[in-house]
Order: sequence, then structure tokens, then C-alpha cells
Amino acid sequence: MKSCRALLPGFLFVFGLILSGRAQSPQTPALRRALARATADTTRVLLLADLSATFRYSRYDSVQHYASQGLELARRIGYAKGEGRCLSRLALLQAERGNLPQALRTDLRALDLHQAARDADGTARTLNQAGLLYQALDDHRPALAYYFRAKAIYDHSPHLDDSQLVSVLTNLGSTYVGRRQLDSAAYFLNQAYALTTRSRTIAQSYWGNPLPYVLRELGLLEAAKGRISLAINYYHRSARVALPENDRRSACRAYQYLAELYHERGQTDSSIFYARRALQTGQTLPYVVGVVRTSRLLADVFAARRQRDSTLKYLLIRQTAEDSLYNPQRIKQLDAIGFAEQQRLQQLEDERVEYAARLRNYALWGGLGVLALLVLGLGYYNRRQRLANAELQRLNAQVTHQSQELTTQRDRLAEMLQELRTAQQQLVLREKMASLGELMAGVAHEIQQPAQAIHNLAGVSEQLCQELRLELVKGEELQPADLELLDEMLLTLARHQAKISQHSQRAGSIVRGMVEYGGSQPAARQPTDLNALAEDYLRLTYHDMRAKQRNFHAALLPRLDPAVGTVEVVRHDLGRVLISLFANAFYAVQERRQQTDAATDDAAEYVPQVMLTTERTGPQQVRICVRDNGLGIPAEAQPHVFERFFSTKPADEGPGLGLALSRDIVHSLGGMLTLHTEPGAFTELVVTLPVPALAPLSA
Repeated sequence: MKSCRALLPGFLFVFGLILSGRAQSPQTPALRRALARATADTTRVLLLADLSATFRYSRYDSVQHYASQGLELARRIGYAKGEGRCLSRLALLQAERGNLPQALRTDLRALDLHQAARDADGTARTLNQAGLLYQALDDHRPALAYYFRAKAIYDHSPHLDDSQLVSVLTNLGSTYVGRRQLDSAAYFLNQAYALTTRSRTIAQSYWGNPLPYVLRELGLLEAAKGRISLAINYYHRSARVALPENDRRSACRAYQYLAELYHERGQTDSSIFYARRALQTGQTLPYVVGVVRTSRLLADVFAARRQRDSTLKYLLIRQTAEDSLYNPQRIKQLDAIGFAEQQRLQQLEDERVEYAARLRNYALWGGLGVLALLVLGLGYYNRRQRLANAELQRLNAQVTHQSQELTTQRDRLAEMLQELRTAQQQLVLREKMASLGELMAGVAHEIQQPAQAIHNLAGVSEQLCQELRLELVKGEELQPADLELLDEMLLTLARHQAKISQHSQRAGSIVRGMVEYGGSQPAARQPTDLNALAEDYLRLTYHDMRAKQRNFHAALLPRLDPAVGTVEVVRHDLGRVLISLFANAFYAVQERRQQTDAATDDAAEYVPQVMLTTERTGPQQVRICVRDNGLGIPAEAQPHVFERFFSTKPADEGPGLGLALSRDIVHSLGGMLTLHTEPGAFTELVVTLPVPALAPLSA
């Protein structure tokens, strides 16, 4: 089902392209039949205007064709109402192609004709179009003024086209979204959606079904409210509903909004997918404003990806589209003087006759002027060519110089990188030596126990040997009871010797571990009892902490999984990681102990605890967890705990390399080091290693 949903937008787009081959809305055939039957010229003018409107979002050349035919016929028969409506259709076409100043002038001429003919429907529609011109420039105040004027006409004339009232309501909601007045936007957009769903006349309107536009702007509202999933749903619904209407402009805008939404969310691939679809659809009209926005988005996305060819491609598309637009500042100026220009039209007509007379006089001088301009233009062109060649030579020399500088900088960076690697190795060695020195007290404590046991057992063994000699001196006088005693003494002596061997091996193992830990050469993986290794380093680190702070005590809670068994690891590398984790754990519980001692209220309740847990989590994976009930790590410090030279300890407590180096070591072993903490409660560091089991340990 999910795969079907994922393929649905692509299918709809292909189906839309098939429909676009027809380049007409569902109302077009009926209007063509009516035009073929019409005999009155006035009726033909109005039908031509309506027929051009059916192509408004699918084929602009057809809009131009039918509107121009209607305008010519209307002017020939002196039909002001039809002339105004055809001019309004041409203004719509000019606006869609990006010629906003010309569209405004045409709308103003059409408004005069509508008002002279008392055409309420035409007046309301043209006012709505004028508002759209200012909305395209994000100039919301005059846009709202035009929309409310249009809405007032529809409110007082309920018999007019419902689809155009829906358009006005939707434009009001869209403008309020742009002004971030979301409550007002929701009010008008909900009105538009309710009217669209309940109206029975929208399907017969030559302007088509406005539902794609309403759904798209509802999606824009939901996006502004942060409800992304609802916005995406509305955009997809808008694209689907636009297909039967062949409303390629609405489909283009829906894809454009989807692309912009995915771009804001960082979903670059989805953004590119819908932006390309929007651009392709917009170019078929061409819908210039949509082409500008989608090409700008695609250029920005590919620039961020450093794909220069694609970036240049879409920058050229954007530049070409923007060149067809006028300066927005000029639009605002035209708005201020627009109606004044209408008052000057008559004066201009009077001046036209005088201008025609003067034009004949200026024709000769104009021809000479053109020749002079051609000469000047050729001279200017030659001069620009020379300057361009000189600039190219200068830039070539500059590029060569910069290339040499970049080569030098590259060599310097390589040297600095080698120096940094050397410094890093020295820091690792220094950290290793420092931690090795800190462990000496714990090592001494650990070696002292087997050494003392060896000393005691050796004394007992010596005493047993003397007693054996005395018994053997008796010779033949030995009784069966004496023989049993001798046998028991020999067994005791054998047990003591075994214990002496065990403790000496224990001391030797500790010494070998320290030698491996202090070695600078890379070591190979060795079969290791992971539980014993982790517990040894836990106790070594604990005794080292005790040697530094006599009053320090903590509960050691080893929970060792026998299933871990014997695994192949690099002992001294893993040992360095464990020492760092244990040292941090003991430091944390000591700090909390000192704080609770200072508070005195909770001192008796707090018991420092350090828990060591080992676990085989899978056939090829083991897990070592070190958890303490210390102070935890503050939230603001958690993102930085694995950074080099970062530490929550005082400056004299260490350079802050422990956890950073530990993570590097674990990564070199193919594992992961992760952190779980709650400030004031606990800190848990988990080492996960991918190692196969060699053999499980016997209980």
C-alpha cells in the first residue's frame, strides 16, 4: 500500500501530461458548440471571452487567440461590455506571463469599460485580477482593498458566478496568510471551501472548479501553523483535483509548495523532485512567477550540493524568467498613478494627431540618428571587446597565481596534518603513561595480596616439611595412624604448593598486563577472559582511587555474564578504555559524596556505587556497561563529552582526553561507545564490541 501511495504522485503527473495534450478544461467543448451556433455578434464576443477563460491555466496562446478575436469584433461593433471582458482576459494572460505593469494598465482600461457598461460581473472579476497583481509582489494592503471591493459586488449580487466569489474568498485568505494573520486567513479559506462543496453552479462555470486553488491555499495555511502532514495532504489533493480541470497552474503551484516545504524540512531529494515537476509544468504554460520561484529553489539546492552544472542551468532559467518581469517598485508607482493615466488618455489621443504630424518631420532626422547610433554602437562594441580581452588576460594571470598559492597552501596543510598526527600520538602516549602511573598504587595493592599469600603458605609449607622429617626419622616405628597423618600432611603441602603457583601466576598476570599496557607497539588480538579482565581493571582503578583518597569508599557491583566467555581482543587497548570509564565513574560518585557530606541531610542515605555489567547480546557481539550513581552529566555538556580537551572536571584534574581517546580506541576495535545519563541520578557508558566467542567459561 505504501509503495502504491509513493507511485501515485508520479502517475498523476504522467496522467496530467496526457490531459495537457488536450489543453482545455471540461467547459471548453460546450462553449465551442455554443459559439458555432451563435448568430449575434454581441453573443459571439461574450462567448469568445468565456472560451479564452477556459484556457487560462492550460494554454496561454489559446487565451490570446480567442480574447484577441473577441476584442477585435467588440471594437468593430462598438460593444463596450464585450471589449472590457476581452481586455480583462488579456490582462490575465499578461499577468501570468509576468508583465505586471502592462497587466495593470490593461485591467484599468477594462474597469472603465465595465463601469461604463454597468457590467457588475466583469467589474468584480477585474478587481479580483488587480488584487492578484499586488499580491504577486507581496504588497498586501492594495491587494486586500481590491479583493474587498470585488467581494462587496458579489455580496450584493447573489446571482453572479459562485466560482468567482470562491476565488475572491480564497485570495483574501491567501493574503492574510502572507500577512501572518492566520485566524483571518482560516475564516475566509473555510468560507471558500464550504461554498465550493455546497454550490451547484460551480461545475457549469466557464472559469472551472476552484477547488484545486482552495485546497492549495488551505495547505499553505496548515504549513504556516506548523501542521506539516495536513499541509502535504492538501497539496497532494490540490494536484489530483487539478487534473480533470486541466488546471496546470494549480498543479504547478501545488508542486512548488511541496518542494518549498520539503526544502524547509531538509528533505532535499523530495524538494528537488517536486521542484522539477513544478518547473516542468510551469514552463509549459509558461507561468513566469512559478518558474522564477522553482528555478530559484533548485539553484539554491544544487548550489548547496556543489553541483555547478545544475546550479548554472537553473540560474539561467531563473534569470530568463526574471528578465520578463518589471521592477516591483515600478508597479507600486504605477498603482499610484494608474487611475490618473486613465484621465490623461483623452489628452494623449489629442496629442496623437499632433505627434503623427511631427513624426513625419522627425522621420528624416530619425533615420540619420539611427545611422549615427549604429556607428557609435559599433565603436562602443569594439572598445568593449578590447576591454574584455584585457580583462580575460588579467583574470587568467590571477587564476594562475591563485593556483600556485593553492598548491603551496595544500603542501603546508599536508605538513600541518602530519604534525597534528604526531602531536596526537604523543598525547595518546602521554595519557597512557599518566594513567599507568596512576594505576601503580592499585597494582601494588593487587600484587601485595598474592605476595602475602605466597609468604604465608611458604611458612606453613616449611613447618609441614619439618614435621614430615621428624615423622620419617621414626622409621619402622610408624603406625597406620601415623601413615594416615603423613598422607594428610603431604596432601596439605600439595594444596599449599598449588595455591603458591596460583598466586604467583596472578602476580605474573598483573605484571604482564602492565607491560602490555605501557607498550608503544600495536598489539594483536589475544584470547581473553573478558569478565576477568574487566573485573581486574575495576579493582585496580578502585584501589588506585583509595590510595589517593584514604576516606573514599564505594560499593563495587560486578554483574558478569558467564556466556561472554573467552573473546579475542587487544588487551591493553581495551584496558585503557576500561580504566578511563572506571576512573570517571569513581570521580563522579566521589564528587556526589562530597556534595552530600556538605549538605549533611542526605549524607547517611547516599552510598557510592559503581556497577560493572557484561553481557553477550548476540552470537557476534558483547556488551560492557559501566554505571555509577554519581552526579550525572548536565544536559548542556552532553553533546560535547566525546570531544577532545573537553572535561567537566577542574583544569588541574586532567586534559579532557579520556573519553575522546576511549571512543577512538573502541571505534578502532570496530565497536561503539555510547552515553546514557540523567543529571543528578546516574551516568552509564556502554561499550559494544563485535567479537566472536572462542569458548564459554566453566562455572
